[in-house]
Amino acid sequence: MVSVAAVGRAWAACDVGGGAAANGMTLLFLAPLIWVAAAVPWVILYGTLGRRHRRAAPAAGIVFTLWFTWFLVTWLGMPDSYPAPLCPGNVPPWWPGFLPA
Repeated sequence: MVSVAAVGRAWAACDVGGGAAANGMTLLFLAPLIWVAAAVPWVILYGTLGRRHRRAAPAAGIVFTLWFTWFLVTWLGMPDSYPAPLCPGNVPPWWPGFLPA
């Protein structure tokens, strides 16, 4: 789960939360929910689009997965309400500049 790892890395870089143990438990709780939220669209795509267009279903699934990963990392990993002195604008230093945060 790339999104869970990226959120954890963003939290660690910006010193968000109560420490590594608390952040790890939060991410451990969220991981199954994120996995289900990412897997359900794949099942729906293959159930509907995959019957007629075998190549369009994986392409749509990959586009959705990339968008969903970006959304989770920017929504969960970079909270606007948390004052982060280590990260200007609550954006970690490793975040690519060409991706909006």
